[in-house]
Amino acid sequence: MTLIKNGRIHDMVNREPYIADILIENGKIKAIGMDLAPDGDVFDASGLDVYPGFIDAHSHIGVSGTGIGFEGHDYNEMNDICSPEVRGIDSFNPFDASIPTAAKAGITTVAAGPGSANVLGGTWIAVKLHGVCVDDMIVKDPVAMKCAFGENPKRCYQNKNASSRMSVAARFRDIMYQAREYMLKKEAAGDDITKKPPFNLKYESLIPVLKKEIPLKAHAHQANDILTAIRLAKEFDVDLTLEHVTEGHLIADKLAENKQYMMAVGPTFTHASKYELQYKSWETPGVLAAKGCHVSIVTDHPFALEEYLPIYAGLAVKAGMDPYEALKAITINPAEHLLIADRVGSLEAGKDADIVVYEGSPFEVTSEVRLVLIDGVCI
Repeated sequence: MTLIKNGRIHDMVNREPYIADILIENGKIKAIGMDLAPDGDVFDASGLDVYPGFIDAHSHIGVSGTGIGFEGHDYNEMNDICSPEVRGIDSFNPFDASIPTAAKAGITTVAAGPGSANVLGGTWIAVKLHGVCVDDMIVKDPVAMKCAFGENPKRCYQNKNASSRMSVAARFRDIMYQAREYMLKKEAAGDDITKKPPFNLKYESLIPVLKKEIPLKAHAHQANDILTAIRLAKEFDVDLTLEHVTEGHLIADKLAENKQYMMAVGPTFTHASKYELQYKSWETPGVLAAKGCHVSIVTDHPFALEEYLPIYAGLAVKAGMDPYEALKAITINPAEHLLIADRVGSLEAGKDADIVVYEGSPFEVTSEVRLVLIDGVCI
């Protein structure tokens, strides 16, 4: 057992922090309370702040590695604009040099997977940032099916089969209609193999989306692309999360009418390197949260470095976001965004012992991480 004693607990269940002990056993939080009896290692957190491990709902850590060039990056399949059959788990590298740096900064769980060059780009995974084999690091696989709208697929496939936002949406509709027909034919055939359609891995990969077992994870920066993603999700009656949402503050009222779609905002700590980022603002997550939207703050690592996720939340606070909402945006909200809040995102008995202890606020660059646990293991 491990006991974290006398810390100021930010459990993400109660808005206000409180002084308490946390008892950890077999990688789980066993109890939170006062004067818990130690039976093993004791960490005195007196005067320190204790948080759930931070979570990034949108990262390419582990699939976009160190270095520049073809071999350093393994997160876009560039031969096919629709490649739902590829899986992030098959490219994730636990030895990405960014992983231990991020873990030591208190980022304990991330969603990672294919990038945004493709209309449909493949499935994502949620992983703990500790381990040598991705299969042992998995929290949930898959967590979502990546799709993308706007500049990226339009630019990457402009000389192939998509050179406008219209054609990007058309490619999406085409494969979704085909996958739905394939699914219905397969269901109608039942156990009669002679009546089943020929096996198609692309369509098979989309069946969990069509059955609402996993959401679409929609890359969309520009306001019209965000609304296109929503329009298509409604057209095919599928679940959806919105990723990047750079111009979300420009259509905040419209997004407030669609609160069922959770939003991962970022990366904001970057230059507006392309046209659709021209309205990038630190105010965006706070504006959306104030409208009642479900907001996570994300890095999109390596486009903004993973280890500074708490600082990005602090910059959102500086731009007007409520501090508690900003803290939710890197803990419980991304856990809910990824459908893994039964295990991570808050400090509660029974949840994974992913814990970070700070001297000072995580929103401040001068603060220091004093302890990081992942599944109860000291990082």
